[in-house]
Amino acid sequence: MTTQTATPSLDNRHVLITGASQGIGLEVARLALDADARVTLLARNGERLAAAVAGLATGSGQVHTVQADITDEKAIGSAFDAARAHFGPISILVNNAGQAQSERFDRMDTEFWNRMLQVNLTGTYQCIAAALPDMLAQGWGRIVNVASVAGLKGYGYVTAYCAAKHGVVGLTRALALELAGKNITVNAVCPGYTETPLLDGAVANMMAKTGMTADKARAALASNNPQGRLVQPEEVAHAVLWLCLPQSGSINGQAVPVDGGEKMAG
Repeated sequence: MTTQTATPSLDNRHVLITGASQGIGLEVARLALDADARVTLLARNGERLAAAVAGLATGSGQVHTVQADITDEKAIGSAFDAARAHFGPISILVNNAGQAQSERFDRMDTEFWNRMLQVNLTGTYQCIAAALPDMLAQGWGRIVNVASVAGLKGYGYVTAYCAAKHGVVGLTRALALELAGKNITVNAVCPGYTETPLLDGAVANMMAKTGMTADKARAALASNNPQGRLVQPEEVAHAVLWLCLPQSGSINGQAVPVDGGEKMAG
């Protein structure tokens, strides 16, 4: 007798994903649509958003886009209002937008420090603040913050980024406790070095500062993973989707590494 596994379903819930025009965010959108969600893609670049939608096989799901910079609180409010007007209250928020830049600590300035915190931590806070009233009104919600293994351990030359991502993990754990009795979960996914456009920036920076070839730079980043490879965006996306499912209601306040065992090895 063959046992069939039911396809995970988000039951037509409204999912809003930031940083959704490429990489991990786009893969989360693909899986959410496959799980029968209504999906709003949010990103800064309108051309990339249009290309992302064109590349999605929407199936029985539905997809909509809004354009905003997550560091702009007013723009976030307008974008979330537009998303609600199109698909109704937001039930699931995936905070994926972020930015990683490296610099030696004694060469950083306050502007650099503030930019890393504003994009990676304050932007996450502002999106949660915009979506949470819908979840409280519905009595159900899922918040998944895409942090980083840099939110669980330290790395040299990315002090500000590590501080911001540690902040995201702390925000996740604290808010999860506040909302635990309200049928709303808050979790983080912490990828290691992942094959995304963000990684391309890290490779370019290594090439510029060390003279490495692109292949050697990529190999150096992959060597952090005990599996000896880069994490793939779809692997991270599957972890995100799992945390969004109704069946994952007891998973709360967690920071889930998706890094091939790097955190354990470190």
